Amino acid sequence: MKNLLIISLLLFQLIALAQTKTLLHKEVKRKYIIYTPKELDPGKSYPVVFNFHGGGMTPAEQMLYTGFNRIADKYGFIVVYPRGIKEDWNVGFGMSYKEGTDDIGFTESLLNQIQKDYKINPKKVYATGLSRGGFFCHRIAAELPHRLSAIATVGASVPDSVAIYKKNPMPVKVLMIHGTEDKVVDYAGKHGGYFSAMNSYKFWKNNDALEDTITTIDRDKKDQTSLNILTSASGNTSLLTVVNGGHTWPGADDFNIGLPIGLTSKEININEYIWNFFERLE
Repeated sequence: MKNLLIISLLLFQLIALAQTKTLLHKEVKRKYIIYTPKELDPGKSYPVVFNFHGGGMTPAEQMLYTGFNRIADKYGFIVVYPRGIKEDWNVGFGMSYKEGTDDIGFTESLLNQIQKDYKINPKKVYATGLSRGGFFCHRIAAELPHRLSAIATVGASVPDSVAIYKKNPMPVKVLMIHGTEDKVVDYAGKHGGYFSAMNSYKFWKNNDALEDTITTIDRDKKDQTSLNILTSASGNTSLLTVVNGGHTWPGADDFNIGLPIGLTSKEININEYIWNFFERLE
């Protein structure tokens, strides 16, 4: 009971430091949550991580589910949780790539606003996301490579439309995390929707023809998952396959979003892994 109380107090503190704000974009009020480290130094330039929610989720749910604020406090960076219109993102399927919601413009406007409100390091702007939020990260990386250094996606491959409109994207560092038993976003891809996980890796790997490296992690034999990590020779592209993993954020607590989400791997602290991927490549 005492431990539960301590955890609840820490969680309340992490939520209390987050602020809900609005941004007017194309005459529409768009909401977002911004979280700043507890010890914010006004004289220091901070990295920024955009964390995009999955379809049907809210920024608050994404914040609580992924637990990214704890990493922000530990390493000192700002986290932004934007809200999609009707809790969705224009990823190029499910709505028109060109005529649908201007989420790319919203994201760039939001980044501009954050640069006005806070002192940030423009060379350390990153994005991560789950499901539809992850699909949108692929689109951002393809369309805003001049504003973004790296992305990390969970349960999301490259949308077909991104590959059609951006056949030869500028190089951006990409980490993809995908479960083989994902019943929401198929690891093998979906015709007319999105690439397979492996073809997504090849799309971003592009002309890096040198030999890949493969690492296997299976520390906890009671955990029903294991990890296969495929990394390009440059280290700029990586596919972390969660064997037997579902449509889940590795290391996260169980979270009922009304989907057959499957197993959550506890083999790795994925937030630490994502942050290290972002930072070691700078």
